[in-house]
Amino acid sequence: MIGIYIRVSTVCQNAAGQKREIRRWLKGNGIDEKDVEWYVDKATGNNLDRPELERLQRDIFSGEIETVVVWKLDRLSRNLREGINVLADWCDRGLRVVSITQQIDFNGALGKMLAAVLLGVAEMEQETRRERQAAGIAAAKERGNVYTGRIAGTTKAKPNRALELRNKGLNDSEIATAMGISRRTVQRYLNN
Repeated sequence: MIGIYIRVSTVCQNAAGQKREIRRWLKGNGIDEKDVEWYVDKATGNNLDRPELERLQRDIFSGEIETVVVWKLDRLSRNLREGINVLADWCDRGLRVVSITQQIDFNGALGKMLAAVLLGVAEMEQETRRERQAAGIAAAKERGNVYTGRIAGTTKAKPNRALELRNKGLNDSEIATAMGISRRTVQRYLNN
């Protein structure tokens, strides 16, 4: 059986984009969804204390799961040590671990080395994002502004424009480039 693990960090995020891409990967690889178990964690923050990850771990331990598929390796963890420990444990058990967006199968020595690099980059991105946010909040406080977070309902671009571009045949990456936003933001606009 294939275990598909999806994670979104906050309540505001939506797992639909990851599901869509994974379903496309399943179809492209001739895998029937009847042979798949979905594990979806929402609003998880940055730790491994996640109910669906724990359920996946139990199913792996009991021998029910032979392959784990993730949308991107950082969905497993943005912490290098935790991510490597989980991934190494899975590979040592003989599991096949696949990241569909990075198009990498993490089995074997090369796969473990690539995983270490990607998890290290994910951890670095997380720390950099926190540092930028803290610096921005501190600068706003110095100016006398009170930071209350992003205003609900605001967007980085016009969501309808993403739909217009999709209807013209552009894919998510092309829409993101055209609009100057991330691919994930495009997917969120299209899924809402």
